[in-house]
Amino acid sequence: MGAEKKDITVIGNAIVDVLAGPVSRDVFRLGSHSVEKIKLSFGGDALNEAVLLSRFGKRVELISRLGKDEAGHRVLGYIRENGISADSVIVEEGLDTSVNIVLVDKKGERYFLTNPNGSQRKLEEGDLMPYLDSAGDIVSFASMFISTSLDIPAMTRVFRRIKSRPGRILAVDVTKTKHGERLKDLKELMPYIDYFFPNEEEAALLTGTDDAYVNGELFVKAGVKCAVIKRGRQGCLICTEKEMIEVPAFPVVDCVDTTGAGDSFAAGFLWALSENYSLADCGRFGCAVSSCSVECVGAVDGILSIEEPMRRFSVM
Repeated sequence: MGAEKKDITVIGNAIVDVLAGPVSRDVFRLGSHSVEKIKLSFGGDALNEAVLLSRFGKRVELISRLGKDEAGHRVLGYIRENGISADSVIVEEGLDTSVNIVLVDKKGERYFLTNPNGSQRKLEEGDLMPYLDSAGDIVSFASMFISTSLDIPAMTRVFRRIKSRPGRILAVDVTKTKHGERLKDLKELMPYIDYFFPNEEEAALLTGTDDAYVNGELFVKAGVKCAVIKRGRQGCLICTEKEMIEVPAFPVVDCVDTTGAGDSFAAGFLWALSENYSLADCGRFGCAVSSCSVECVGAVDGILSIEEPMRRFSVM
């Protein structure tokens, strides 16, 4: 993509996933366990979002870090195959590209085995800064709390730089806190965030309460322009200073793997936002995309185009 204008820049991790399932606790008792499927896939919050946004027709840039190894080579090829600009993907000699083991149970819930020394934990402020001035009109920071190098002061500086261009939108997705961070610890960086995408558990870890409605209000009071709390089978809750919108999930007949469901929701929401949809419709389209994700093994493997998510959106 080079110097071509990007619609959306996505920042965060890009990894290899090895998915196995359905599994049960018997594997730890028996030592060997037969499963219906073992699959090599690509993943990571940022890569999942970027792939879907590109498949939906957006010009997408990914800022990430990979190791100069076989796994990194495969991820880089996957990025390019999906039409994503990889000019801002740092490839480092001697770094292990993260490979996660994902165990999926009979309900589609997943459990991760991760390498704390892999590439997904090593993205640094210096990797991001050279690319931020030329980033897209929408910037998605897809992996908050993933990298230990991006602490709260570093993220604050990054967010301030992103928002230094007037009119640019900053969306932030999160994972579980790694060092017990609470909402009060994020007071300096929250006012830079336009759209905040925690799920219910992630929100509760930040606030100390599991009430999604209270949490939405708390995030907005902390400075976030719009808090979008992902609620799984209950859809999402969208909260601003002026309104609170409940959006139901699209009904799913067979949930086989929830890996990447939240990333798929965020990608759908941001695509709709870039098309000037209303907040409620952004939430609906996010739920439609997420419903497609959970019906296939692999985060985005079952969503090859915008056609099926758009069909589901049209009937919600």
